[in-house]
Amino acid sequence: MNEEKPNSRNIPLPIQREVRQRCGFGCVICGMPLYEYEHMEEWALVKRHVSDEITLLCDQHHREKTNGFLPKQIVTEANINPYNLREGVSKPYLLHFSGSEAVVEIGGNTFSCADQGYGTAMVPISVDGTPLIGLILADGHFLLNLVIFDEFNIPLLHIKNNQLVYKPNAWDIQLVGTTLTVREDHRKILIEIQFCPPNKVIINRGRFLKNGIEILVRPKNILITNNASVISGCSAINCYGGLIIGYHEKPISGFFAMNGISRYLGSNKEALKFEKESMHQNKL
Repeated sequence: MNEEKPNSRNIPLPIQREVRQRCGFGCVICGMPLYEYEHMEEWALVKRHVSDEITLLCDQHHREKTNGFLPKQIVTEANINPYNLREGVSKPYLLHFSGSEAVVEIGGNTFSCADQGYGTAMVPISVDGTPLIGLILADGHFLLNLVIFDEFNIPLLHIKNNQLVYKPNAWDIQLVGTTLTVREDHRKILIEIQFCPPNKVIINRGRFLKNGIEILVRPKNILITNNASVISGCSAINCYGGLIIGYHEKPISGFFAMNGISRYLGSNKEALKFEKESMHQNKL
């Protein structure tokens, strides 16, 4: 149990993270990924931040508890057995994207497409036939699809046609404002996604993994550590494929395609060194 004597109502960040992990990164009652921190023992009375006494509630359930419609006992029981941990997956959350144009920025590279009729689609990143990021435009709707795997090909986060779901077994998942951050460990970001409705998505930091392929995303470039390829400042407009890696049963043309590529087996130290040197040379 983590406890700090506070100078204010602001909960220290380590305690916030401990509460998120224990509650499955969502409202303990309904699993909603948009939530608030709730002191089950009224803070005004105890004036302390104890992780075991804090839970997560969505705005609706927080207001219901505050107004007396949601009994404290129900919150306490849900805190012991949170929705997301009980279900093994978060409650789907609908992202509000729409329009006839779509833009995805990944590490300073831009992928965009306009609706050219029913079934317009674009795949900014695909590995071995699995689209890690995909866009569909149809009838004024912009549908975002994205999947984040860990090193063992286990999906941790999935956006399917604008519906966001995630598994609560990640180290940390946090949705603050319009930015979703998934962390592998302390200060180790797996993916950071900024949603910019109605039609834009920005990924400035992340690590896409699939079948031994590692794609690192920085604010100004994409690095494929398997072969030390650095991609920076590129644009793909109305192209079906963007960064296409590995074998695809149905061939996809892309602005950057790699069919034969060695799989990640060891350290990415040399690739990171190459990235640093090449980015330094570009500044000269």
